[in-house]
Amino acid sequence: MTRTAPSNTMDQVQSQLDEIEALIGPTAARSIGLYRIPKDFVLTVVVPVYNEEKTVEEVFRRVKAVPLRTELVVVDDASQDGSWNLLEQLKDEFDLQLFRHEQNQGKGADLRTGFMHATGDAVIVQDADLEYNPRDYMRLLQPIVEGEADVVYGSRFTGERHRVLYFWHSLGNRLLTLMSNAFTNLNLTDMETGYKLFRREVIQEIAPRMTENRFGIEPEMTARVAAMPRIRVFEMPISYSGRTYEEGKKIGWKDGVSAIRCILKYSRV
Repeated sequence: MTRTAPSNTMDQVQSQLDEIEALIGPTAARSIGLYRIPKDFVLTVVVPVYNEEKTVEEVFRRVKAVPLRTELVVVDDASQDGSWNLLEQLKDEFDLQLFRHEQNQGKGADLRTGFMHATGDAVIVQDADLEYNPRDYMRLLQPIVEGEADVVYGSRFTGERHRVLYFWHSLGNRLLTLMSNAFTNLNLTDMETGYKLFRREVIQEIAPRMTENRFGIEPEMTARVAAMPRIRVFEMPISYSGRTYEEGKKIGWKDGVSAIRCILKYSRV
């Protein structure tokens, strides 16, 4: 089932856009990320969940606040806290499509499940923590809606605000991106970003071939996208509010080592 944004909210947004375009012109409005999305356009939001009882409801509320038709596909990866019970309670309120893995498999397995159940025009990954903000959806969608891109990566390193945290994490991300670029011949600034947005046909073509179960899914997806003929990849700036390990951050140095393995392995796809 597809969640429809309240019509009055969408009408208000269109009315405000009319006023802005009348004031500064359509070209200037587009340059700052204000543009028209067809009313029948649907964005599938795939949400992998593992022990995110404290934050997942707020994530759903932020998704709902975006003036856009959305489909929420949620995959619980055998959470051990109260996440699954909470998801069942929230199912009707947020019109969730719920799936559950009985054994913990990892983010990659969650995404494969979610991608194959998507029915929207485009598909984005939304982690169940509060590191990434759905208010960036509209900016990320622009190249796809305007027919310029098939895939859009949200970059944490191209000028938007971000929470200052771990130097070595930032350096590791940049090195992994550099290594990935060398093998894929892409020119990304943030291969490991959690915000990856696809035309649905693109991600559903590669999802059945994806094999990584943990965070290695990020370089694998990038390699498989790069191997597709005539694929158009864009990058857009996003905000980022990273978590500390005390706040629930899960990725560690072993995942960095695994990412290197995946970059080498999937450079041959």
